[in-house]
Amino acid sequence: MLLTLQSAVEDIRGLDEPNLSAMAKRASHGALMGARGNSGVILSQIFRGFCMGIGSHASVDAKGLARAFREGADVAYRAVIRPTEGTMLTVAREAAAGAEAAAAQTTDLTQVVRAACEAAATAVERTPEQLPILKQAGVIDAGGFGLQLILDGFLKRMLGEELATFERPATQHARPKEVQAPSEGWGYCTEFIINGEKLPVDDVRKEIQRQGDSALVVGDDSAIKVHVHTHEPAVVIGYASGVGRLTRLKVDDMSSQHHRLQGESIRRPASTKHLAVVAVASGDGFRRILESLGVDSVVGGGQSMNPSTEDILAAVESVPSNDVLLLPNNGNVIMTAQQVAELSKKRVRVVPSRSLPQGIAALFAFDFSANLEANANAMSHALGQVQTIEVTRAVRASEVDGLKIAENDVIGLLNDRIVDAGASPETVVQSVLKRIDAGNVGTVTIYAGADAPETEREALCTAIAKQFPKASIELQSGEQALYPYVVAVE
Repeated sequence: MLLTLQSAVEDIRGLDEPNLSAMAKRASHGALMGARGNSGVILSQIFRGFCMGIGSHASVDAKGLARAFREGADVAYRAVIRPTEGTMLTVAREAAAGAEAAAAQTTDLTQVVRAACEAAATAVERTPEQLPILKQAGVIDAGGFGLQLILDGFLKRMLGEELATFERPATQHARPKEVQAPSEGWGYCTEFIINGEKLPVDDVRKEIQRQGDSALVVGDDSAIKVHVHTHEPAVVIGYASGVGRLTRLKVDDMSSQHHRLQGESIRRPASTKHLAVVAVASGDGFRRILESLGVDSVVGGGQSMNPSTEDILAAVESVPSNDVLLLPNNGNVIMTAQQVAELSKKRVRVVPSRSLPQGIAALFAFDFSANLEANANAMSHALGQVQTIEVTRAVRASEVDGLKIAENDVIGLLNDRIVDAGASPETVVQSVLKRIDAGNVGTVTIYAGADAPETEREALCTAIAKQFPKASIELQSGEQALYPYVVAVE
């Protein structure tokens, strides 16, 4: 919700001549583009409805403000395919009711907002009585509380008061004790924006609803924001990429988040699969991405920290299948992976991926219904469909193919070959991209490393979008060490 709100604020700051209508429109657009998570998407729809309630008016009276609150709640309810009471939807509706009641009695805008705040606070306290899982955990609804804080900030700004540090409402328990997960697990929180022309919003909404839970599909025929909880994010992403260009793609493993909240390590039930996948990766972000695409075991390691034969063999032996596909995802790990295939008593096929982008491309070709050999062939063929750019720093001065490199220069590699050097990771990425024929670029996925600043990541995405206007630009957090950026070009 904070990131969604920050995105709305950033859009407002760009206004030359701000008035209420223009600010509402900018806030609505910014919130939609920056919406993250279920509560972020719902918040963006509250902003959208508020904007619709304001309309073209440069100012608003008490009844007009109450109408905007009501429109915000109504639009948010319509955006959620299966609305649930005891959530921020309830808080938005009650806040609107409070504003309407006050507007019927007074023309004072401050009193209208105060009434909305009070109604929201009361609604938040009641959320555990409306949603059993909240009562079981001894907590209030977080999204509703976030909305309450936003309204409180609205009121304090109108009153000219300083924002004080808030206190969390008291709850019965300091933290959840035992909240039962669904038997099939929590799945993956999958989010993205589909960009294009004449996009079929209703068709997308129906399909996304069919593919998961907590589905939210909002937007118009030029941009659709999608949020869904699914056990098969690759299927959802594959469908959406056929509708339009995808941006702001984000996949989070909710099962891992749940277990971290509980203070437990993840214990997956023992089961037998006819086919399993083991992959090597560096960075927690890459690990999460691989797991979301169906990898059963991820072995930590990569450039400068290659895993041992023993490490990979242990992972192969641990997966619940006698048929295993092995993705080394690094040229220096391929021989080790082949040695594991010889040592293991299981049937192991090595898909010789030389980079993480190649490994991810291979996983999109994986077909769980096919056998080991068919998958090994299809996934190996997919390796040639992606080019990999890697950016890191030179540890010593050198000269490669006539390119002079000073110690600590940023160097750019294209498919394992050093082709460029420069002062900043972002400029080197753009320079290396110029070596690729723009006509062959459909998707550029940027995997940001642990040390890549957030602002620089976004700026790089914007620059690449201008460089390849017809391509889909995606930003992911790989969290890899040593490499500020790893870029996949398809």
